[in-house]
Amino acid sequence: MTNSNLSTREKVEKSIKRRRAGEMRFRAYGIASVVFGLLCLVVLFGDIIYKGASAFRQTVLNTDIVIDASYLDINEKSTEKDIMHANFEGLIKQHFKETIQPEGRRERSQLYGLLSVGAGWQLQTLVLDNPSLIGKKINVDLIVDDDVDQWFKHDRGQQDGSTRLSDLQISWLENWIAEDRLYTRFNKQFFVNGDSREPELAGIRGAITGTLLTLVVTFLLSFPIGVAAAIYLEEFAPRNRLTEIVEININNLAAVPSITFGLLGLAIFINMVGVARSTPIVGGLVLTLMTLPTIIISGRAAIKAVPPSIREAAFGLGASKMQVVFHHVLPLALPGMLTGTIIGMAQALGETAPLLMIGMVAFVVDVPAFINDPSTVLPVQIFLWSDSPERGFMERTSGAIMVLIAFLITMNTTAVMLRRRLERRW
Repeated sequence: MTNSNLSTREKVEKSIKRRRAGEMRFRAYGIASVVFGLLCLVVLFGDIIYKGASAFRQTVLNTDIVIDASYLDINEKSTEKDIMHANFEGLIKQHFKETIQPEGRRERSQLYGLLSVGAGWQLQTLVLDNPSLIGKKINVDLIVDDDVDQWFKHDRGQQDGSTRLSDLQISWLENWIAEDRLYTRFNKQFFVNGDSREPELAGIRGAITGTLLTLVVTFLLSFPIGVAAAIYLEEFAPRNRLTEIVEININNLAAVPSITFGLLGLAIFINMVGVARSTPIVGGLVLTLMTLPTIIISGRAAIKAVPPSIREAAFGLGASKMQVVFHHVLPLALPGMLTGTIIGMAQALGETAPLLMIGMVAFVVDVPAFINDPSTVLPVQIFLWSDSPERGFMERTSGAIMVLIAFLITMNTTAVMLRRRLERRW
């Protein structure tokens, strides 16, 4: 009898040890999975930051140049149109030709190639802002070509032939470095310029403006429609076969690939209705279709979370169904609805495929001023730059990704803070 009890006890102890060992293994697998995921995120963000941090620095050449009124054929009383037509680019070339004194046409071509084609635009902007500079010597930081920018930030001192600069061009650059005239500064153009064919002039202002306009259209359409649909389905819709079909379709639409909504927007909004391509309004319409299921589902969940006692107390005081819903239930469910809306819009912010289908892949230089102006959005801008072989666009791709991630983190953080601040615990 004793031996039997000991045998049973040993079996139980072994079983407990096996269960504990299994629990420890399961916990270890969970911790390892979390650590692996965090390491992947660290590697991903580290690679993006490593490649994109240099996009926020721009190499410039400091020089003193005379705004020659006779060469430009302008004066302090010249109109804005005359200043716009003045040959500032030729003035810069003449300045460096007299300073460096290159020999022959080939050397002049190499010298002029060190500066960006936007250097003349820089001088023009300065003179437009302050016409009194005409006829005076000014000190200005001229933007250099993207090859010089990449050489100065990444390839200087390397002998692997990765640069496209000639030995003569490098010698000129080394002289400017020795004179402390070639250096990097904060790349303001990255945030104030629109897109450009030249990497050193390309910026994300147009893409950010287009993104904000598109999100405004998306919010103004998706939030009221989504909230109204959630209220109707949860509070007023009869429980029948038709309602079940609608609810099933809404849940299914939340899992539909985003490119499908782009095809739908192309077929309906552009081909049938005639909305202009590559505009924030058509982008907002397409993203509204994509975010509506998420908003409706989160809105219904927020309404369900309101305790039945709230409704019962309101009915007990003689409130009508409409008053109960809009005076008591909706204010309490609104924080959850706003949270779902922000999360849905954050998801829409990172979408590229549906916007490619409606033509927002077009090359747009100007910054859009309204929802019907041609524009692009930040994810599509990243897609366009990533397809370019030039190194200057590669670092700007990573820099734009950093800005997009910052937007996404901000929106999701706002959603979390809003939920914690406004939600009620029952």
